[in-house]
Amino acid sequence: QLGTPISSLMAWVELMKSKFDAEDDPLIAEMQNDIHRLEIITDRFSKIGSKPILEDHVVFLVVKNFIDYFKIRTSDKINFVITGDNQVRAMLSIPLFDWVIENLLKNAANAIENEGTITVNIIENLTKEEVFIDVSDTGKGIPRSKFDTVFQPGYTTRKRGWGLGLSLTKRMVENYHSGQIYVKESELGKGTTFRIILKSSITYEPTTNTGIPRSV
Repeated sequence: QLGTPISSLMAWVELMKSKFDAEDDPLIAEMQNDIHRLEIITDRFSKIGSKPILEDHVVFLVVKNFIDYFKIRTSDKINFVITGDNQVRAMLSIPLFDWVIENLLKNAANAIENEGTITVNIIENLTKEEVFIDVSDTGKGIPRSKFDTVFQPGYTTRKRGWGLGLSLTKRMVENYHSGQIYVKESELGKGTTFRIILKSSITYEPTTNTGIPRSV
């Protein structure tokens, strides 16, 4: 049902570009980005309940692309930082994994009452051939007794909302990406870190003590 209005929006944007000679207008570019997001959201719902197709991606680039989109659509009092390994890869469904990152960033932004920072750190665990994605905020924090409760459907601390964001996030990480997600740490008044664990798609060969790959 979203297909027709999305196509209509695309046509209107193209008309504006030609009529007002606005090919390089940054506002038009952001409108196109929003239309693209609508297409992704439509794609998400078609994937829920079915087995998604996972493709090999550089995790850092996927996360950075979404942060670049998200940060200009949220409060300018929040600073976004992405750090860590920019080479490690994992098998991802971009429409669903973007949704995971979106929910965590929204959750982090809602936890920050005034100014603050949201940091995403990509960590490669060579020993276990895993990727850690830590999403941290400088918000109000979560009581330790609620570390598991936050993932239950209907749990929310906001006056408005259904409390489904983190529940869906957990489902998308665990059921569709065969990963894990949990509250790594939190301190009231200082902030929270959520950790996602995914299997790395990079194959590591054992090495000899000389650093030369051992034949297997």
